[in-house]
Amino acid sequence: MMGFFSSLLGFLGFGIGFPLGLFIGFYFFIYSESEDVEDPVVRPLYELDSVALEDLMPEIPLWVKSPDYDRVDWLNKFISDMWPFLDKAICSIIRSTAEPMFAEYIGKFQIESIEFKNLSLGNLPPTIHGLKVCETNERELVIEPAIKWAGNPNIIVEATIASIKVTVQLVDLQVFVAPRVTMKPLVPTIPCFANIVVSLMEKPHIDFGLKVLGGDVMSIPGIYRYVQERVKKEVASLYLWPKSLEIPVLDASTVAVKKPVGILHVKVVRATKLLKKDLLGLSDPYVKLSLSGDKHPAKKTTVKKKTLNPEWNEEFKILVKEPQSQMLHINVFDWDKVGSHDRLGTQVFPLKMLNPNEPKEVTLDLLKDTSVTDPHNKKQRGQLFLELTYAPFREESESFSGLLDIYSRKDSIMDRAPSNISTTGAGLLLVTVQGAQDVEGSRHNNPYVVMIFRGETKKSKMVRKSRNPLWNEEFQFMLEEPPLQDKIHIKVMSKRTSISFHSKESLGHVDINLADVVHNGRINQKYHLIDSKNGVIHVELRWKTI
Repeated sequence: MMGFFSSLLGFLGFGIGFPLGLFIGFYFFIYSESEDVEDPVVRPLYELDSVALEDLMPEIPLWVKSPDYDRVDWLNKFISDMWPFLDKAICSIIRSTAEPMFAEYIGKFQIESIEFKNLSLGNLPPTIHGLKVCETNERELVIEPAIKWAGNPNIIVEATIASIKVTVQLVDLQVFVAPRVTMKPLVPTIPCFANIVVSLMEKPHIDFGLKVLGGDVMSIPGIYRYVQERVKKEVASLYLWPKSLEIPVLDASTVAVKKPVGILHVKVVRATKLLKKDLLGLSDPYVKLSLSGDKHPAKKTTVKKKTLNPEWNEEFKILVKEPQSQMLHINVFDWDKVGSHDRLGTQVFPLKMLNPNEPKEVTLDLLKDTSVTDPHNKKQRGQLFLELTYAPFREESESFSGLLDIYSRKDSIMDRAPSNISTTGAGLLLVTVQGAQDVEGSRHNNPYVVMIFRGETKKSKMVRKSRNPLWNEEFQFMLEEPPLQDKIHIKVMSKRTSISFHSKESLGHVDINLADVVHNGRINQKYHLIDSKNGVIHVELRWKTI
């Protein structure tokens, strides 16, 4: 009997003593602070041995190790002076962002309230250990700062759960990141860029302490590594390149450059019962076509002599930028050899009434003008018969593979072919001449571009007295088939502004094979000019298929 009681008491002693000892040991492990911590000894670099120097290599700023990175002490001084104000501004953003998220959990899991008891980023600002500026051919500014922040924030969140208050405190935060900051596109409106795009070029280093009810839970074995790796993984899944965070700066509607989205095919068939303008009771009619908001010259039919019922059967193509708002303006004129041409009638047709790729026969009653209240519009001015078809361009999908080497090459940026690029069918060739560098003539330097394609010649504006002109002009060629076997000839010319001999001079030329443009959809590249010592021209080419 005595053996049974001794065994029972021993078992109860172990069952009570072991958990109690474990709890007391855990309490002292979490809440106790070491008393033998000494301040580190600071020594100059020349006194350190090779082993100590190797340990310090990761801490050496990038502007020392890499010539691509610049030293930015002035920027660190600016951040240091501004940090008290930045601290309050950033904390205000954190508070306004987090509080709606906290509100979603109130009422769930017996949570009664969640609020910031204290919110401060401390008095130690982040430091930029180097800044790299990347050169690209795009309309953007790309910088890569190396940021290190060993801060002393004091962020305390207090939650009331089942009438019990629980505090969570974030302390001793360390963040080492190498982001790529892209400001694009560059626009002529302050601050001169529309968006800020941020990507992390490598997984960030994030280290912090987390206290719950005053105890540092990160001291628990296994918890520290798990939390650190989890935070790194979540941040990397959101922002590790090529993923990014895009921050709009300017309203897209105010800075967006409207690009063509399709082609309007117009067939002017015939007209009937037009007004009589000639002395013999006839007219010499022709038709002019234009789209609202389009700065290009209007399309014109041929002149049909001495008839009130002309037949043209002529086809035209007009680029469309906004199919939901643009209007087709149709004007019928009477051609006169002397003086201005009399308008026989006018009419407008909204493009939103057309279904994509569906031909539509239209009969329009000609009016004196487009004013609805004008009583003269009741007079019969004849009818015009058209066939209209709106053909939108195929949507291009972004290709990830084309981004992999976009910043590794400074002289050439070529997009990889999207999966839906077609090498058959009609389309639009867009050629944008951005500018040139180091173009120098022997007599004068007033450069302009002459572009020759399939017998058609187009010219840019002239830039006076410049060896590095910027044109930024776009030229459009509508084609019935892809230019797989064609080349476009681009030459830079200079013209003397005064009348004299040798008024024109060639500064160099280049022939560009367009097959690559068709297969890739877009090429943005700098070309070395032939017959020029150092001349380079920057050209962007796009091919859009209907």
